[in-house]
Amino acid sequence: MSANSAKRPDEIDDSSAPLIEHLAELRTRLIWSVLAFVVAMVLCYAVWNPIYNFLTRPICHALETRGQECGLILLKLQEGFFVAIQISFLGGFVLAFPIIAYQLWRFVAPGLYRSEKAAFLPFLVASPVMFLIGASFAYYIILPMAYDFFLGFQQGPMALPDDPNTVQADNALAGIVFQGSVSEYLSLTTKFILAFGISFQLPVALTLMGKAGLVSSEGLASMRRYAVLVILVMAAVVTPPDVVSQVVLFTVIYGLYEISIQLVRRIEKKRALEEQEADVE
Repeated sequence: MSANSAKRPDEIDDSSAPLIEHLAELRTRLIWSVLAFVVAMVLCYAVWNPIYNFLTRPICHALETRGQECGLILLKLQEGFFVAIQISFLGGFVLAFPIIAYQLWRFVAPGLYRSEKAAFLPFLVASPVMFLIGASFAYYIILPMAYDFFLGFQQGPMALPDDPNTVQADNALAGIVFQGSVSEYLSLTTKFILAFGISFQLPVALTLMGKAGLVSSEGLASMRRYAVLVILVMAAVVTPPDVVSQVVLFTVIYGLYEISIQLVRRIEKKRALEEQEADVE
């Protein structure tokens, strides 16, 4: 069998194409991605009310525990429409993300070796999974603690427990009662969810960099003190000035950093073993 007829297992599957064909392929992938996003956005706009109800559960639960009615206000006449657009935009991107990622993979895959495809594909799957875990952690754990902390600054008859001994004192207080804007609340909630979803990409990013040889387990271990400082600063910025939520965020992110070190170490051991086997052959 000649060298031309035998195809190496690490060879690129598709032949090289002219630049104009790459641009045409890119245009096709972009069109499909945009169409998927538009369709997903329209679908989310049709059901934006249930999505809104889901996103407002944390604040409603925090208000109900204080005996307050759950309600957000519209500060502008057109704010309700833009809230629906904001929800459909975010929901459309989340819903269309698998299709967008698939189109990106179809564009990049022909230029990769088979071994590179096998190495890159697990990270492509792990990234949205870790983002979903981070977003769920923010929604179910961090947001209830954060909103309970923020609502603790209320005062007055609507904010304090019913006590006949304090009614007269309550009437003398200048009331501070939460009357949140719908748009402002959604912006704050989505920032929390996106921040935690992106933070949970740390193991995926560091492991991929370790696979490419850009970082090493020893280098990451030696940077622990700096990683601790960066994570502490990020916890203070992302979370409110609530010690409990800051400690929870720091513990989770630092735990992900340690997991990343172990994953990179496993990759290095596997690479060293493969090199030893190649030397023996």
